[in-house]
Amino acid sequence: MIRTRPSHIGAFEFVVIASLRAEQLMRGCTPKIPTSHKHTVTAQREVAQGKVTGERDALPAPPAGA
Repeated sequence: MIRTRPSHIGAFEFVVIASLRAEQLMRGCTPKIPTSHKHTVTAQREVAQGKVTGERDALPAPPAGA
């Protein structure tokens, strides 16, 4: 069972991402990993396994010269 924070993610960022993901799971989003745990644990495991990342990773690169 992996719930350890990856070394490339700071503790604060890990908590924020996991809490936002737990909120999504509580609203009915489908988990990205097979689980029988509570939403908070599932969210932590998803972040630890790299299945969920911060929004900044999903943003496109800024235009050149900006």
